[in-house]
Amino acid sequence: MRLAELIARLLEPGARIEVRAYDGSTAGVIGAPVRLEVRSPLALSYLASAPGELGLARAYITGALEVVGDLYVVLSAMRDLSSGDIPAEVRRGLTTRAIAARLWWPVKPPAEEARPTGRLHSLRRDAQVIAHHYDVSNRFYEWLLGESMAYTCAVFDAEDTALVDAQYTKFDLVARKLDLKPGMRLLDVGCGWGGMVRHAAKHYGVRALGVTLSANQAMWAQKAIAEDGLGDVAEVRHLDYREVEEGDFDAVSSIGLTEHIGAANVAPYFRFLYSKLRPGGRLLNHCITRPDGTVGPKVGDFLGRYVFPDGELESPGELVTRMHDVGFEVRHLENLREHYSITLRHWCDNLDDNWAEALDEVGLRRARVWRLYLTGSRVGFDKNFVQLHQILGVKLDGSASGMPLRPDWT
Repeated sequence: MRLAELIARLLEPGARIEVRAYDGSTAGVIGAPVRLEVRSPLALSYLASAPGELGLARAYITGALEVVGDLYVVLSAMRDLSSGDIPAEVRRGLTTRAIAARLWWPVKPPAEEARPTGRLHSLRRDAQVIAHHYDVSNRFYEWLLGESMAYTCAVFDAEDTALVDAQYTKFDLVARKLDLKPGMRLLDVGCGWGGMVRHAAKHYGVRALGVTLSANQAMWAQKAIAEDGLGDVAEVRHLDYREVEEGDFDAVSSIGLTEHIGAANVAPYFRFLYSKLRPGGRLLNHCITRPDGTVGPKVGDFLGRYVFPDGELESPGELVTRMHDVGFEVRHLENLREHYSITLRHWCDNLDDNWAEALDEVGLRRARVWRLYLTGSRVGFDKNFVQLHQILGVKLDGSASGMPLRPDWT
């Protein structure tokens, strides 16, 4: 079996993709608008030494494996390789060719792989992990995320809604679920570039405090707060959420933090947020989730090495249970899976539109990491490998929830 035919075995049968290899071999649908190219024997070394998604990612990031055309089409057609389940004959063929090329083991993985040190989910290690992902470059994130600078799932009224409008809708949905009113105090944990903090202060008259482990995010957010004239009512601190000393908040929002805390810390996390609320206060937890509890929480090898080191995802049932167990009464749950797919499509388009600038800012390999991550994530939401849930909980005041009989978030 020639090399292109081996690589084509990694695709689902019937995929309308051409495969080419450096040895001149071809396979798949010749002349298809999307082409997968093996450009260097180094790709074989990566695949043979780390079969599955990690080897493929390393090959793509280094340029040994290239996609000409729509990367989404290739990733959608790729077999599920998250468990390293490359067909035996393919792995043998790749290994044989890698040995023949004297490239059985790569010299080293790409430098973009994260190698955090210290105790898992300690304050110091979490700071390393967050810096790896979020302190890339504020300018890069401005190109990627657009005007809203919101790095979480947006909420779309229609397929053609503009991203900035959909991010506004997301923040407003959170505000309405929390029933924010003038004079209230909001704590936003994992606040990113301060989008929720500024939205709540500007549109709801709330005194808002946001905390983030990213120094770059905190700096950008404080500047935006000053430019919006919100310095008297809004603040973003470079701080771990576990170090927030204030309490008695009327509401807590957590938008995209739970993915970073680790499965073992879910109960302490909710317990801490519960302690920060006054009786009758509400928590809105917005995070990526597993579709069910049959899959372990650890993210895949590619995400764990390049994107979200130490990241873990829970099922919505597990999150609801943990919230209940620490005292919250869960009042509403909403799955926004399709909305995240649309959000990611916008981010992919933004990256493509600013590709030349991104290369100058973060370098080719890191830009390729992001292209692979965003496109792969979009495939994951489309295929229901992952979901996005908003879960609303109340810290009861005695037995009173303060909830209307029929809430209407719209």
